[in-house]
Amino acid sequence: MAMSNLYSKIAPKPEKQRYRELSVTQTNAWVNAESCNNGGFSITPPHSVSQREAMQILQPASAPTSPLASPNLTTTTSTTFSLNVASCSSEAAASNNGSTNTGSASSPCLLLQHGEGTVDPNWQATKPSVRERNAAMFNNELMADVRFVVGNPGHTQCIPAHKYVLATGSSVFYAMFYGGLAEDKEEIEVPDVEPSAFLTLLKYLYCDEIHLEADTVLATLYVAKKYIVPHLARACVNYLETSLTAKNACLLLSQSRLFEEPDLMQRCWEVIDAQAEMALRSEGFVDIDMATLESVLSRETLNCKEMHLFEAALNWAGAECLRKEIDPTPENKRAVLNSALFLIRLPTMSLEDFANHAAQLGVLTPQETIDIFLHFTAHSKPNLSFPTRARAGLKPQVCHRFQSCAYRSNQWRYRGRCDSIQFSVDKRIFVVGFGLYGSSNGAADYTVKIELKRLGRVLAEHNTKFFSDGSSNTFHVYFEHPIQVEPESYYTASAILDGVELSYFGQEGMSEAAVGAVTFQFQCSSESTNGTGVQGGQIPELIFYGPTQPPEDH
Repeated sequence: MAMSNLYSKIAPKPEKQRYRELSVTQTNAWVNAESCNNGGFSITPPHSVSQREAMQILQPASAPTSPLASPNLTTTTSTTFSLNVASCSSEAAASNNGSTNTGSASSPCLLLQHGEGTVDPNWQATKPSVRERNAAMFNNELMADVRFVVGNPGHTQCIPAHKYVLATGSSVFYAMFYGGLAEDKEEIEVPDVEPSAFLTLLKYLYCDEIHLEADTVLATLYVAKKYIVPHLARACVNYLETSLTAKNACLLLSQSRLFEEPDLMQRCWEVIDAQAEMALRSEGFVDIDMATLESVLSRETLNCKEMHLFEAALNWAGAECLRKEIDPTPENKRAVLNSALFLIRLPTMSLEDFANHAAQLGVLTPQETIDIFLHFTAHSKPNLSFPTRARAGLKPQVCHRFQSCAYRSNQWRYRGRCDSIQFSVDKRIFVVGFGLYGSSNGAADYTVKIELKRLGRVLAEHNTKFFSDGSSNTFHVYFEHPIQVEPESYYTASAILDGVELSYFGQEGMSEAAVGAVTFQFQCSSESTNGTGVQGGQIPELIFYGPTQPPEDH
């Protein structure tokens, strides 16, 4: 295909494919958005996605059944428009029997008689609306006045279209067909676009419907940008935002930079900052471009140890060596990293991490290694080529759900019972841990199992300990990694404590609390077997990373 499967790094696959950057030049100048009035607008073809989960955006309802059979189909009385891009593509292939370019000298598009094979000569009478009549023309040879040969040479698909419909939906198509320098071509080659993505674009232009799938959403975003169809591009970005996780955040950051989508970039950074260790260890991290790698290594708010960044950079360098078909030796890794190596803040590592790992990987020169050791130990420190100031990371925020706390003799005990509360938020956050009450009967040690669930599924759990000094203060316990929490869905926070039974407890609980730009809603949980609820009990605090300031009023 014209584009390699970049998004395949997001979900685990049986086989790992080597990432390749492709640079394909559009052979028809009018199809390229550069030729329109967008100045220096230029896009590199994206790479198709490979997640299997699909989401459909329907606007409005799906197209009605069309009585128009494609010219090569003679046995079917009606054709129902499919609800996914893949089947649209296969339908197009069927209707254009033999349209794949096999390398012959003849045109890959078969010139067919308009209207040939139409079962109902009065089909217009059954379509009461303009939308239904337009939908009947989607991917149909009837009255088609232009054909697109879409896809990489050798894997093309011929797609019929109608200039008027395309020109009313895209300024690029208008310039191509009706502009001052328009060329009267019946066949246009589009080698840098995937056929399935092109069909998704046409489906929107003809039917006002958007069907997105994980396999094609990046390719569809590319074609929407190429032909300047902003509503379709916005739908693609929204789809990508909803599927954003630590596993795909770095790849999507790379693509959002390419497509100049600042909102998607910001969402990617939120995930990468909060879940940096998981993002850096994701399979797709090694496939990002150099500019994105440098932006990650320069990031001040990454929430991870510097050793993890160093390891991730070397993993990327090893993959880059393979892409350049050179041995991934320490010397070659250093060469491909080039100046990016000096964005890693090696002097901010712990002495143990540097001595036992970074210093022994062979990437640093002997002099660099000696100088960094002297930086750790000597009073007079040498000048280094690496930044010496630690990253700021993210500052945790705390949501307090009680207005006061109390203790009463014999009132709050544990004995292995579960304290639980449900909550939702209006913006994406990353839960770091909980604040808990401790002993009301002097200093004591506690063991605790904390858990976060959504719809009954455990997202994270951790067994840990904390020391209570006997005060009414809260004591913080943390998960191993921050957990992404999406807005408008309820999550269940639970804790099972074991230790001194008598404890402080919260009272005057709030069903709603605002922290910075995030609003929390609380409700009782059926899993709570120790009395915790909205009005009182345990788990007085939720510790999280998230937006810090409310949006400004304009």
